[in-house]
Amino acid sequence: MASIQDFKQKIKLLVADDTVFVATLILLVALASFGLGRQSESWQEPLTVPNQAAVSQGVSPTSEKIESATYVASRNSDKYHLPWCSGAKRISEDNRIYFDSKTAAETAGYKPAANCPGI
Repeated sequence: MASIQDFKQKIKLLVADDTVFVATLILLVALASFGLGRQSESWQEPLTVPNQAAVSQGVSPTSEKIESATYVASRNSDKYHLPWCSGAKRISEDNRIYFDSKTAAETAGYKPAANCPGI
């Protein structure tokens, strides 16, 4: 039966070998990054999307939680943004219009915002 001293000695030998130490370190960093990435998904809040029937009738829209909206525009502008862009964050909730696609936004007369990378 191996003693604790033998076990400690084996660990010291493994840590002393640079290849094993670096491989273990890379594996631990990868696992931590993966775990944090998965955890960060639960920190995001769902988008608030106005009722499209109310928007088309010119009525102040009621909000409902929908995660499918991928583009945001303002009633007072001709540009559309991705929801996480700085321009989208500055649009007040009352002036927000949501679109599911670029085509829908462009059909409504909106153009992509130049300061929103990824559009």
